[in-house]
Amino acid sequence: MRIRPARVRRPLALAGTALAAALALTACGGEKEPAPAGTAAQPPLAPLPKVRPAEVEPLVGRWVGTAEDYFEFKADGTGVWVKDRQTLWKGLAIPEGGDRFRFSWQGGDPKTASYWGVSLTGGGKLVFAGTNQTYTKAKA
Repeated sequence: MRIRPARVRRPLALAGTALAAALALTACGGEKEPAPAGTAAQPPLAPLPKVRPAEVEPLVGRWVGTAEDYFEFKADGTGVWVKDRQTLWKGLAIPEGGDRFRFSWQGGDPKTASYWGVSLTGGGKLVFAGTNQTYTKAKA
């Protein structure tokens, strides 16, 4: 019997696939069912804040990653995350102060951005906290 070696995948591609699957599963439509008895329900989302163009100005534009994906933000704070022509996230970038932004989720403000947001670095790069991947601003 011949044993075949396991296939080795790129960690970034695997992480991207896992994140896309998680997004697809959590973004399913339909009515929300109540949490089972004895479990903590997810805290409600806050209403979306009004974002001023000056607050998101450094974020505006297209930010390209090495995994053939990109983030694109407009002056009103709206943005998208796209990979292989599929939108993985669409919503609002909410300023947290400094060069940090959290992302809206399911039409509301989660009020925290432990991993669902981005930060801008001094070197003109954008880092997505969800994968710790770095993006470079595309030339206009």
